[in-house]
Amino acid sequence: MAGARVLADLPAVASWASGVARDPVARVRITDAAWKMLLTFGLGVLAEIAVYHLLRVPRRRLDAMAPAPGGRWNWLRRVPVVAGRLLLDLLPVLGFALVAYPMVEAVRPLPTTELVLLTINNAYVLCRAIMMASRMLLSPASAHLRLVRMPDETAAYFTRWLRRIVGLSVFGYALAEASLQFGVPWAVHDGIIRLIMLLVSLMLVIVVVQKRQVVAGLLRAPALPPGEEPSGSRAALRTLRNRLAEIWHVVVILWLLALWGVWALEVPDGFSRLLRGTGATLLILGVAKGLDVGLRQLLDRAMALPAGLAARYPGLELRATRYGPLLRSLVSGVLTVAALLLLLEAWGIGAFAWFTQGRLGSRILGALGSIGVSALVAILVWEVANSAIARQLTKASREGQAARSARVRTLLPMMRTALMIVILIFLVLNVLSEIGVNVAPLIAGASVVGVAIGFGSQTLVKDVVTGLFLLLEDAVAVGDSVTLGTPPQTGVVERLSIRSIRLRAVDGSVHIIPFSAVTSVTNMTRDFAFAMLEFSLSYGEDTDRVAEVLRQIAKEMRAEARWSGAIRDDLDVMGVDRLLETGVVLRARLKTEPSQRFPVGREMNRRIQARFEELGIVIPSPWRKAATEEDQMHATGASA
Repeated sequence: MAGARVLADLPAVASWASGVARDPVARVRITDAAWKMLLTFGLGVLAEIAVYHLLRVPRRRLDAMAPAPGGRWNWLRRVPVVAGRLLLDLLPVLGFALVAYPMVEAVRPLPTTELVLLTINNAYVLCRAIMMASRMLLSPASAHLRLVRMPDETAAYFTRWLRRIVGLSVFGYALAEASLQFGVPWAVHDGIIRLIMLLVSLMLVIVVVQKRQVVAGLLRAPALPPGEEPSGSRAALRTLRNRLAEIWHVVVILWLLALWGVWALEVPDGFSRLLRGTGATLLILGVAKGLDVGLRQLLDRAMALPAGLAARYPGLELRATRYGPLLRSLVSGVLTVAALLLLLEAWGIGAFAWFTQGRLGSRILGALGSIGVSALVAILVWEVANSAIARQLTKASREGQAARSARVRTLLPMMRTALMIVILIFLVLNVLSEIGVNVAPLIAGASVVGVAIGFGSQTLVKDVVTGLFLLLEDAVAVGDSVTLGTPPQTGVVERLSIRSIRLRAVDGSVHIIPFSAVTSVTNMTRDFAFAMLEFSLSYGEDTDRVAEVLRQIAKEMRAEARWSGAIRDDLDVMGVDRLLETGVVLRARLKTEPSQRFPVGREMNRRIQARFEELGIVIPSPWRKAATEEDQMHATGASA
């Protein structure tokens, strides 16, 4: 539209040019301004070139003093050298000013011509100052003096385009202002300014298009290590970054054209609002990104517990690591919402008004805060209880309290289940209350349903109550060898639930026994045990001699490292237990650790059998008795 305005003013431009051509006074003014401008500007440029060549040696020496690129602090060492180079670059411009500005007075121009000459000189000095500042940062000719780290090609590229944009905008504006001194209409002046700014915007668009792949590579999310899967919030952020990398140039081009359009159409407060909104957007996004990175690092440090605290509370570091991704996602979510609200406020939408007293946003924020506090308290209670239980378990194991440790291991799953149910009930009720649900009917209904379920599931209640008392009395624990149930079942306790006990039999069978079916418990792994030994001996054997042999075998076995920790005391020979038709029964017992009675008994039997064969001690067998009776019958028949 601005271009259309310029085209619409072309007749005015033609009329002005025709008037200038017919007016001898106007021709004299233009001719006077032209040759005086060439004279003053040309002499100033020659002075600048002369000073520039005079400073070649100092520049080379200063460039040689610059440290090589690379190194952590080399950029800081380059600052004094770059500052010195900036001073040397200012001297030629100073030479231009010392010659050009006095020449304006020397040529005695007309008042209008003097304004034109000063405008052109000011524009040139401004362009040179901007380019010297860019050279201080980019230094396309020397990487040693470059403060901004980038390749030589990139530095030269940006310097070249900056020179074009600065030259067009500054000199274009200067010429437009100077044209007013020669009677150019204001409408044409404004159209020229708009056209110059449009050309500047198109130049920026060209830069964006040419560098879209480079910037897209910087915006795109980095590749993940093999096998790593990002969390939900991190995956969403990676998707957003990849999408932004694909369309960023379109967004920037539209923004540049919109910025020019708002300015050219003279929308009231539009240009300044767009600039403020853009600046606020960049500031908010930058601060949000910095806070996100900083808070993530702070959380990572907080999750790394000191060695003493981790040893005092075992499992705490593992739980902290478990909550780490959740906390990071929560922080990112809060920062994202806050940044979005600030962006809406920056663009004049008034998002903060949604959270005033009595508005929906205020109620939602209050409900979310209450729910968050409730969830935080629930997590703290849950983790403190788990940590205390784990600490007591570790303490019992460290102090050698095996029975207590086993008891805690048995009670731990049930206590955790009960605690989780209680916490979840309170948390759900609080959440429902905060979102506006009346929980009183729910509690009343749940009470009625609970009573009905209690009457209808008396066996289940009996299972729970019986199991609770069995555990409190420490009658059975995980890892015990027990005999219980009707009919009796024997095995090792693998797991205790809230209503049943799981046994693993010696043949691998699994028995699930409800607590209500447990009328008695025979626990074979408490405190100590006895490996019972019974032997049948012929009536002709000396029982005292056999008893001494048994004691010797037990003493040898106890002296071995393999069995010294399993056997608690010497063999107790209880004597002759009973008399049978085939011989006498000798009974003995060996005191062992609770879980070693059967291995010790089997090893004793093996050694006794080998020692009896070695010493010729006879163990009578039923087949021998039957053979003896048969021989007697044959002998009686033969004599008859």
